[in-house]
Amino acid sequence: MPGIKPGMTETMAIDQNKNMLRTAALARRDALNDLAREAAAQRLAAFADIFDITPSTVVASYMPMRNEADPLPLMRALAARGAQLALPAVIARDAPLIFRAWREGDALVAGPFGTRHPADTVPQSVPHILLVPLAAFDRRGHRIGYGGGYYDRTLAVLRAQKPVVAAGVAFAVQEVETVPASHHDAMLDVVLTDLECIDLRS
Repeated sequence: MPGIKPGMTETMAIDQNKNMLRTAALARRDALNDLAREAAAQRLAAFADIFDITPSTVVASYMPMRNEADPLPLMRALAARGAQLALPAVIARDAPLIFRAWREGDALVAGPFGTRHPADTVPQSVPHILLVPLAAFDRRGHRIGYGGGYYDRTLAVLRAQKPVVAAGVAFAVQEVETVPASHHDAMLDVVLTDLECIDLRS
Protein backbone atom coordinates (compact mmCIF):
# COMPACT_ATOMS: atom_id res chain seq x y z
CA MET A 1 0.00 0.00 0.00
CA PRO A 2 1.35 3.47 -0.87
CA GLY A 3 2.45 5.45 2.14
CA ILE A 4 3.69 2.55 4.27
CA LYS A 5 6.88 3.62 6.05
CA PRO A 6 9.44 1.42 7.84
CA GLY A 7 7.96 0.08 11.05
CA MET A 8 4.40 0.92 9.98
CA THR A 9 1.81 -1.85 9.70
CA GLU A 10 -0.80 -1.93 6.95
CA THR A 11 -3.49 -1.05 9.51
CA MET A 12 -1.49 1.96 10.66
CA ALA A 13 -1.02 3.07 7.04
CA ILE A 14 -4.77 2.74 6.35
CA ASP A 15 -5.57 4.79 9.45
CA GLN A 16 -3.05 7.45 8.46
CA ASN A 17 -4.47 7.69 4.95
CA LYS A 18 -8.01 7.87 6.31
CA ASN A 19 -7.02 10.68 8.65
CA MET A 20 -5.58 12.68 5.77
CA LEU A 21 -8.65 12.13 3.59
CA ARG A 22 -10.97 12.92 6.52
CA THR A 23 -9.24 16.19 7.30
CA ALA A 24 -9.32 17.36 3.68
CA ALA A 25 -12.96 16.34 3.12
CA LEU A 26 -14.13 18.02 6.31
CA ALA A 27 -12.30 21.20 5.33
CA ARG A 28 -14.19 21.23 2.03
CA ARG A 29 -17.46 20.57 3.87
CA ASP A 30 -16.79 23.35 6.39
CA ALA A 31 -16.11 25.83 3.59
CA LEU A 32 -19.68 25.60 2.25
CA ASN A 33 -21.88 28.61 2.97
CA ASP A 34 -25.30 28.58 4.62
CA LEU A 35 -27.16 29.00 1.33
CA ALA A 36 -25.45 25.95 -0.16
CA ARG A 37 -26.27 23.93 2.97
CA GLU A 38 -29.93 24.84 2.91
CA ALA A 39 -30.22 24.05 -0.81
CA ALA A 40 -28.48 20.71 -0.26
CA ALA A 41 -30.93 19.72 2.47
CA GLN A 42 -33.87 20.29 0.12
CA ARG A 43 -32.21 18.34 -2.70
CA LEU A 44 -31.57 15.42 -0.38
CA ALA A 45 -35.28 15.31 0.46
CA ALA A 46 -36.06 14.71 -3.22
CA PHE A 47 -34.45 11.25 -2.94
CA ALA A 48 -37.08 9.94 -0.51
CA ASP A 49 -38.73 7.90 -3.26
CA ILE A 50 -35.69 5.64 -3.80
CA PHE A 51 -36.61 3.79 -0.60
CA ASP A 52 -39.35 1.18 -0.24
CA ILE A 53 -41.52 2.43 2.62
CA THR A 54 -44.35 0.58 4.35
CA PRO A 55 -46.18 1.51 7.58
CA SER A 56 -43.80 -0.76 9.51
CA THR A 57 -40.58 0.67 8.01
CA VAL A 58 -38.29 2.25 10.59
CA VAL A 59 -35.88 4.87 9.27
CA ALA A 60 -33.12 5.88 11.67
CA SER A 61 -31.22 9.07 11.02
CA TYR A 62 -29.13 11.57 12.98
CA MET A 63 -29.39 15.11 14.26
CA PRO A 64 -26.88 17.16 12.24
CA MET A 65 -23.93 18.81 13.96
CA ARG A 66 -20.50 20.11 13.02
CA ASN A 67 -21.66 21.24 9.55
CA GLU A 68 -23.02 17.79 8.59
CA ALA A 69 -25.46 17.53 5.72
CA ASP A 70 -28.93 18.13 7.17
CA PRO A 71 -31.16 15.03 6.81
CA LEU A 72 -34.23 16.59 8.45
CA PRO A 73 -36.11 17.50 5.23
CA LEU A 74 -35.44 13.97 3.95
CA MET A 75 -36.72 12.54 7.23
CA ARG A 76 -39.90 14.62 6.90
CA ALA A 77 -40.41 13.34 3.36
CA LEU A 78 -39.96 9.74 4.50
CA ALA A 79 -42.34 10.24 7.42
CA ALA A 80 -44.89 11.68 5.01
CA ARG A 81 -44.67 8.42 3.06
CA GLY A 82 -45.44 6.46 6.23
CA ALA A 83 -42.01 5.70 7.73
CA GLN A 84 -41.50 5.54 11.48
CA LEU A 85 -38.48 7.63 12.51
CA ALA A 86 -35.76 6.92 15.07
CA LEU A 87 -32.56 8.53 16.29
CA PRO A 88 -29.35 6.91 17.58
CA ALA A 89 -27.96 6.99 21.09
CA VAL A 90 -24.44 6.18 22.29
CA ILE A 91 -24.60 3.80 25.25
CA ALA A 92 -20.88 2.96 25.66
CA ARG A 93 -17.61 3.83 23.98
CA ASP A 94 -17.08 0.51 22.19
CA ALA A 95 -20.72 -0.59 21.89
CA PRO A 96 -22.99 -0.37 18.85
CA LEU A 97 -25.54 2.42 18.76
CA ILE A 98 -29.11 1.86 19.85
CA PHE A 99 -32.09 3.63 18.31
CA ARG A 100 -35.13 5.19 19.93
CA ALA A 101 -38.39 6.25 18.32
CA TRP A 102 -38.66 9.94 17.44
CA ARG A 103 -41.13 12.34 15.87
CA GLU A 104 -40.29 15.88 14.86
CA GLY A 105 -40.89 18.15 17.81
CA ASP A 106 -40.09 15.50 20.42
CA ALA A 107 -37.72 16.64 23.14
CA LEU A 108 -34.10 15.50 22.95
CA VAL A 109 -31.44 15.15 25.62
CA ALA A 110 -27.70 15.77 25.35
CA GLY A 111 -25.45 12.81 24.61
CA PRO A 112 -21.69 12.25 24.24
CA PHE A 113 -19.63 14.14 21.64
CA GLY A 114 -22.28 16.85 21.24
CA THR A 115 -25.00 14.44 20.08
CA ARG A 116 -28.70 14.73 20.95
CA HIS A 117 -31.07 11.80 21.28
CA PRO A 118 -34.44 10.79 22.73
CA ALA A 119 -34.60 10.17 26.48
CA ASP A 120 -33.88 6.71 27.90
CA THR A 121 -37.60 6.27 28.63
CA VAL A 122 -38.44 6.29 24.90
CA PRO A 123 -38.91 2.80 23.37
CA GLN A 124 -36.13 1.37 21.25
CA SER A 125 -36.55 0.71 17.53
CA VAL A 126 -34.65 -1.48 15.09
CA PRO A 127 -34.17 0.32 11.76
CA HIS A 128 -34.72 -1.08 8.29
CA ILE A 129 -33.06 1.97 6.74
CA LEU A 130 -30.18 3.85 8.33
CA LEU A 131 -29.18 7.34 7.21
CA VAL A 132 -25.48 7.53 8.02
CA PRO A 133 -23.38 10.67 8.56
CA LEU A 134 -19.84 10.61 7.25
CA ALA A 135 -16.66 12.57 6.70
CA ALA A 136 -15.79 11.19 3.25
CA PHE A 137 -17.01 8.57 0.77
CA ASP A 138 -16.14 6.96 -2.55
CA ARG A 139 -18.31 5.58 -5.34
CA ARG A 140 -17.82 1.97 -4.29
CA GLY A 141 -19.76 2.55 -1.07
CA HIS A 142 -16.86 2.94 1.34
CA ARG A 143 -17.08 5.70 3.92
CA ILE A 144 -14.80 7.41 6.37
CA GLY A 145 -16.48 8.32 9.63
CA TYR A 146 -15.10 10.26 12.55
CA GLY A 147 -12.87 7.50 13.86
CA GLY A 148 -15.02 6.00 16.62
CA GLY A 149 -16.26 3.01 14.63
CA TYR A 150 -19.83 3.36 15.94
CA TYR A 151 -21.59 2.88 12.61
CA ASP A 152 -19.33 0.00 11.57
CA ARG A 153 -20.17 -1.87 14.78
CA THR A 154 -23.84 -0.94 14.54
CA LEU A 155 -24.27 -2.08 10.95
CA ALA A 156 -22.48 -5.35 11.68
CA VAL A 157 -24.97 -6.09 14.48
CA LEU A 158 -28.04 -4.96 12.51
CA ARG A 159 -27.09 -6.86 9.36
CA ALA A 160 -26.60 -10.05 11.39
CA GLN A 161 -30.28 -9.79 12.34
CA LYS A 162 -31.93 -8.74 9.06
CA PRO A 163 -31.31 -6.82 5.82
CA VAL A 164 -30.64 -3.14 6.47
CA VAL A 165 -30.15 -0.40 3.88
CA ALA A 166 -27.30 1.93 4.86
CA ALA A 167 -27.52 5.27 3.08
CA GLY A 168 -24.65 7.68 3.49
CA VAL A 169 -25.71 11.34 3.56
CA ALA A 170 -23.17 13.94 2.51
CA PHE A 171 -22.27 16.90 0.36
CA ALA A 172 -20.75 16.11 -3.02
CA VAL A 173 -17.54 17.89 -1.98
CA GLN A 174 -16.89 15.08 0.50
CA GLU A 175 -16.29 12.54 -2.26
CA VAL A 176 -12.79 11.08 -2.58
CA GLU A 177 -11.45 8.84 -5.31
CA THR A 178 -10.74 5.83 -3.10
CA VAL A 179 -11.33 5.18 0.58
CA PRO A 180 -8.69 2.80 1.99
CA ALA A 181 -10.92 0.10 3.48
CA SER A 182 -10.34 -2.35 6.32
CA HIS A 183 -12.09 -5.70 6.65
CA HIS A 184 -14.31 -4.39 9.47
CA ASP A 185 -15.52 -1.31 7.56
CA ALA A 186 -19.25 -1.49 6.81
CA MET A 187 -20.26 -0.79 3.23
CA LEU A 188 -22.94 1.69 2.22
CA ASP A 189 -25.79 0.58 -0.04
CA VAL A 190 -26.57 4.11 -1.18
CA VAL A 191 -24.85 7.50 -1.06
CA LEU A 192 -27.06 10.58 -1.17
CA THR A 193 -25.52 13.97 -1.92
CA ASP A 194 -26.75 17.39 -2.96
CA LEU A 195 -25.93 16.45 -6.57
CA GLU A 196 -26.94 12.82 -6.99
CA CYS A 197 -28.01 9.47 -5.64
CA ILE A 198 -25.36 6.77 -5.98
CA ASP A 199 -27.38 3.56 -5.65
CA LEU A 200 -25.14 0.52 -5.19
CA ARG A 201 -27.92 -2.00 -4.58
CA SER A 202 -28.11 -4.77 -7.18
